[in-house]
Amino acid sequence: MSREKASYRSWGRYPAGRSDRVIPLAWRDEPLPALEHSSCLAHGNGRSYGDSCLNDGATLLGTRGLDRICDFDPATGDFECEPGLLLEDLLELMLPHGWFAPVVPGTRYVTIGGAVANDIHGKNHHLLGSFGAHVRSLELLRSDGSRLRCSPTEHADLFRATIGGLGLTGLITRVRMRLKPVRSGDIEQETTPFGGLQEFFELCRETEERFEHTVAWIDCLASGRSLGRGVMICGNHADDESTRRPPRGVLRSVPAAPPFSLVNGLSIRTFNALFYRRHALASGRSRVHHRTFFFPLDGIRNWNRIYGRRGFMQYQCVVPPDAGPEAIGDMLRLIARRRTGSFLAVLKRFGTHERRGLLSFARPGVTLALDFPNRGERTLALLEELDGITRACRGAVYCAKDARMSPESFRAYYPEWAELEALRDPAFDSSFWRRVTESSS
Repeated sequence: MSREKASYRSWGRYPAGRSDRVIPLAWRDEPLPALEHSSCLAHGNGRSYGDSCLNDGATLLGTRGLDRICDFDPATGDFECEPGLLLEDLLELMLPHGWFAPVVPGTRYVTIGGAVANDIHGKNHHLLGSFGAHVRSLELLRSDGSRLRCSPTEHADLFRATIGGLGLTGLITRVRMRLKPVRSGDIEQETTPFGGLQEFFELCRETEERFEHTVAWIDCLASGRSLGRGVMICGNHADDESTRRPPRGVLRSVPAAPPFSLVNGLSIRTFNALFYRRHALASGRSRVHHRTFFFPLDGIRNWNRIYGRRGFMQYQCVVPPDAGPEAIGDMLRLIARRRTGSFLAVLKRFGTHERRGLLSFARPGVTLALDFPNRGERTLALLEELDGITRACRGAVYCAKDARMSPESFRAYYPEWAELEALRDPAFDSSFWRRVTESSS
């Protein structure tokens, strides 16, 4: 059964997409539905921020109904599931058996298929790499009816194109990966405030040797000697078998998007000052539930609505290690001058792991992620200026977070895009792909 003319938004609520058909899928063994001269794209839980999960004017294949576990070996942690399974459900089911997902993003509400298609990364990239590094094989259903098992040794070209391939190589119907053994669902956390970018890089070298998970929040409106001040938050899974009670569900909700953004210069400056002071006073060690450590924003249902009806744009870039301090400093100075800051300014270092997919984002360097209220041309102009800094130092912007990068920027960030285009299933397309390749359905 399909729903006609359904409107879909990504998590950033910009842009809006309107699909001619949304077809919910229920059985992985069934063939692809007839497309009626339209392209299609798998759509999971819609947690990408831009238009990589949209297919405006065409067809979306809803995969949330494909959420079954196919196989699990409690001795090795080998785990196979359908693409629509939520990370939340994987953790709830596997943690009692002593297993955890090897890589998790900032929300537990992503699907496993989406994690593969965007080759997500987490706070432990310096040790374990991206999500794709732990995928052992996958099954891919192509529009010609072929059903292919892809791995590093079988259809290796399609495997590499599908990891981080934005759902363009066909429909992922099964994913096999290896989970990570843990003794507890708690995290032993250490919080350390730092006064600027130089201190951040010094802390990275020290904390990455002691902790699996490291990330920093920074005050993107601080300037002068305080430029890049923030809080380093690190953690390891606890060694004993006890686990705290999880936070009580969703603590609060944003019921509707207001007509204007609640995120402005005053609210950001106030929040940043309070956040920094609070963590400076509470620095040190503590034990927290893994949801508190990995997924703090999941406690606020529909938090994306605080940016108003026009939504917001996230900018996440990575810059090479040798350019990191200068490039990140230039970006923060630009943002401070424009007085367009972000509540959620996150800074961390990636490890030296090889990129698993053709369009995988995570690579050696420093990554900065920021959210900006959508103020039209003013915001677009700022993001283009940030692109200029990223391009100049041979960095890249994360496709899963993008809603506006130019074709010129995309090709500079991902010169391998033509290889993916050659392997793309001709029936699969997206609003993002048409935009950055200047193609039409």
